[in-house]
Amino acid sequence: MTEFNINTLPKEVRKIREDIRTMIIRGAGRIARAGAKALAIAAEEYRGNNVEDFISYMKKAAEYVKSARPTAVSLPNAISYVMTRLLRASPGSVEEARQIVISAAEEFIEYSKNAVKVIAELGAKRIENGDVIMTHCHSTAAVSVIVEAHNQGKVSKVYVKETRPKMQGLITAKALADAGLDVILIPDSSVRYFMKRVNKVVVGADTIAANGAVINKIGTSLVALAAKEARVRLYVAAETYKFSPQTVIGELVPIEVRDPREIVEDEWLKANPQVRVYNPVFDVTPPEYIDAIITEKGIIPPQAAILILMEEYGLSISDVLSREQVEFKYEELRE
Repeated sequence: MTEFNINTLPKEVRKIREDIRTMIIRGAGRIARAGAKALAIAAEEYRGNNVEDFISYMKKAAEYVKSARPTAVSLPNAISYVMTRLLRASPGSVEEARQIVISAAEEFIEYSKNAVKVIAELGAKRIENGDVIMTHCHSTAAVSVIVEAHNQGKVSKVYVKETRPKMQGLITAKALADAGLDVILIPDSSVRYFMKRVNKVVVGADTIAANGAVINKIGTSLVALAAKEARVRLYVAAETYKFSPQTVIGELVPIEVRDPREIVEDEWLKANPQVRVYNPVFDVTPPEYIDAIITEKGIIPPQAAILILMEEYGLSISDVLSREQVEFKYEELRE
């Protein structure tokens, strides 16, 4: 096969990858589904009749799509879900290989959507009548739990943090208000002030590590800390494909750092060159600050994350063990 050029990929695949990279497509679940869809499109649009060339093309397409966001494990897990089925199938023709990719992508997308429905039903059971909820950032799974609890007449009010710098809280506030909830949007810096009025905290996750630590939008750990201090229960709503198999073998999660212009305008940066601006997108919430993780497989304590990983990704973990490891560390602000 000739040297791979990303411009040979369908335009829609490149657009999906760029939309993920630039956060037009947000939320770990939506990112995962978009990644799977991109592979299906790549397979569908492939022109050629050599199976080995097709597989090589799909591998490179998968790596290209996967590179869009380094922290949210839902994307590589979605890619792995599709590609594992292709690589283990030994297809006899390009058409057979193409259908394997398309079917696997559709299967993953459908599973993802159904998982959110199950999480909503299970999570709503942890909400009690008259509860006031706080949430952070935007998570389809977390929103679904809150909406389902509201539909059952349990939720009194929801405090939604704005979630700077990309203001994802506004997406959540609108979604909850459209569902008929009483919503109050609050500044990120006011979380401790409002926590005394809250009964439960429900957040999502971008990645869950083997030890039960949750990697989510920056500010989540502060919400968890305030909830712990106030003795408010904190629940994480997350599909099992957000669990990271690599963390079982000691590979840690890279924390994405984005453009400082998301925080301050370019003109200000140019006028103040002596000021360095650091913009980490995620932080790590320790498992001891989390009361339970709500998954489509059931509600588990964070310490049981390893069991989910071994059940869901046992074979993938074995595969990872055979590859050269790249060490990442949870990054703290040390500047």
